[in-house]
Amino acid sequence: MKVLHLSDTHGKHHLLKDLPPADIIIHSGDGSESGEKSEVLDFLNWFFNLDYEYKIFVAGNHELCLDGEQIENLPPNCHYLYHSGIEIEGIKFWGVPYFLSNELNGSVAQFMVQIPDGTDVLISHRPPYGILDFEENDNFGCLDLLQTVQRIYPYYHLFGHVHAGYGIVKSRHTTFVNASLIRNNVIQNKPVLLEL
Repeated sequence: MKVLHLSDTHGKHHLLKDLPPADIIIHSGDGSESGEKSEVLDFLNWFFNLDYEYKIFVAGNHELCLDGEQIENLPPNCHYLYHSGIEIEGIKFWGVPYFLSNELNGSVAQFMVQIPDGTDVLISHRPPYGILDFEENDNFGCLDLLQTVQRIYPYYHLFGHVHAGYGIVKSRHTTFVNASLIRNNVIQNKPVLLEL
């Protein structure tokens, strides 16, 4: 099964042409820039109309209008993972959005313990601490995510958020992929094609 992973398109999704074929497309957040409802809807309409059998997305910190919200009436092959999971053809996916409100109210750790063992593909907006998360002389990853990955050992951990962290790193158990497409406010990087 082929997976196409992208993140951090920040309202520039219409500029993406000739995306490679895959069975599943995954967007790991920040499809919008301002986070206003109209902009998020524009991104979602674009995403829903892409020609992929399955589509999965999580919200990033720019999707302000989705903070605390579920999305109803999605097309049957589209899945918004909000601290939740989906199994597709025997592969277990779990999605973790990133909202600053979770940082402020201290709920990040309680969401992390909900991520089940046996998760094959962990999708988050934010990176785990110390992995593809370095920008402007600092690490912007999440320690709770790192500890979760070390507990569940997913096959893939897919994320974005830190634009300078674009790339792939493999550990003994997990392949980490930062698919942030935007750099210096333009699309500089390509979506990442993976095999499951």
